[in-house]
Amino acid sequence: MTVRVEKRVRGSKILPLEALVKVRREFRQRGLKVVFTNGCFDILHAGHIRLFREAKKQGDVLMVALNDDESVRRLKGPSRPVFPLEERWEMLEAIEDIDYLTSFGEDSPQRIIAALLPDVLAKGGDWKPEEVIGRKEVEAAGGRVVIVPYKKGHSSSSLIRKIVRLSQEQEKKGEE
Repeated sequence: MTVRVEKRVRGSKILPLEALVKVRREFRQRGLKVVFTNGCFDILHAGHIRLFREAKKQGDVLMVALNDDESVRRLKGPSRPVFPLEERWEMLEAIEDIDYLTSFGEDSPQRIIAALLPDVLAKGGDWKPEEVIGRKEVEAAGGRVVIVPYKKGHSSSSLIRKIVRLSQEQEKKGEE
């Protein structure tokens, strides 16, 4: 079933959590299934696109929460994120499968998941179901957790390592 999701204020998919909770309530009343995922998404790659595509297939509306820049630095190190939040939002807004975006400053999406209680909580295959943050709340509310199979080598960290290695190889060639 294809559901037309109304355009947000000024056409943006980006909403603060309080507004997203209201939207979630409306969708629940209309009987629409909401899917949620989250992450840093600081270098967008095919693994992310697969996650969004497969997550969207699990319901009618896909909501995605991004770690803000400070949260990414705490989780990934001082050289991250590669792209700041505003640019990550811009890239994710262009992805058709994503209906709504928000961000959070905590290291964990626990607060957002508890507030939204999505019907489906989707995570990439690098997560084990029992490790998924928010799983208990979602399942207690009648929802479920879906793990989207992980494609080896499709992580931002592995992509960064590959870029650094290729750059170093190019530098060595230039020295010869």
